[in-house]
Amino acid sequence: MRPMRIASAALFVLLLAAAGAASAANADPLKIRTGWVAPGNWFSIWLQKKDLAKHFGQSYVMEPVHYVGTPPMVTALAANEVDIANLAFSTLGIAIQNAGLNDLRIVADEFQDGVPGYYSQEYMVLKDSPIQKVEDLKGKILATNAEGSAVDVAMKAMLHKHGLQPNRDYTVIEAPFPAMRAMLAEKKVDLIPAVLPFSYDPALRSIGRDLFTSRDALGITDFVTWQARKPFLDKNRAAVVDFMEDSLRIVHWYEDPANHQAAMQILGDLVKRPPQIFDWAFTKRDVYHDPNMLPNLDALQKNVDATHELGFTKASFDVKQYTELSIVQEAAKRLK
Repeated sequence: MRPMRIASAALFVLLLAAAGAASAANADPLKIRTGWVAPGNWFSIWLQKKDLAKHFGQSYVMEPVHYVGTPPMVTALAANEVDIANLAFSTLGIAIQNAGLNDLRIVADEFQDGVPGYYSQEYMVLKDSPIQKVEDLKGKILATNAEGSAVDVAMKAMLHKHGLQPNRDYTVIEAPFPAMRAMLAEKKVDLIPAVLPFSYDPALRSIGRDLFTSRDALGITDFVTWQARKPFLDKNRAAVVDFMEDSLRIVHWYEDPANHQAAMQILGDLVKRPPQIFDWAFTKRDVYHDPNMLPNLDALQKNVDATHELGFTKASFDVKQYTELSIVQEAAKRLK
């Protein structure tokens, strides 16, 4: 009898294991909701190359969500409405210091501004404007996409260097990036941030000129990184590593000069414009994208410090304490 009972018990255990394996195999893939702001952000063009994502539909699916700026993503992160967000260096500090998201973790890099040999964010005035230097902005109206965004912080950092303070010396109004050119042309504002891809618009170039760049204001900035909350990463690490592996594969495709024409077409289709206007994309005329999606933490620390010095955050902090780069590093090893 005992051998039979042992055999029955062993069979029962095997059946349970098989049932568990079947359940895991049939489990729905993890939905990863991602936030992006500007056309050309990786999440905005990720799905167009999902044919390269071998884990898509298996361990996860990705759902991109558009936001007008990075500050609204803080609210979405706090409410668990987005899983991986494109946060600017300024918004990172606001999320951690002001919103109390102490479990936020930097998981990968989006792009860096001001890297020698690459593009830097422009701030433009009209060609016929009497404004010739930063000091001439005193008493003027300046546009920004969102209060506390990286674009906003870089602009105010430059004015701060020249002794100008918001509200006291100039007025700032918020507007979406696509509306900036018209606002400048109609003289509703005196200065606009001209971000990619809008900064290369021939219509804007015909009426505007640079007054300064983000590099002039802050040097190298790790402008935007990917962030997720630690409980999400801990619970779904395996699927997130799969997602990062696929993301790296897609990034490498876009960065390959052999795919430049196809990448231009994807961007043109995204904004319903001729693909030729994106001839700068993923070249030296673009911002810098790290091939391994690793952030420049030294630059990011300086950027976070500057955000605090301008009064946007309660305090600065050690960015290395809020990083979880082992996921993207593990994913990169799979591609070697």
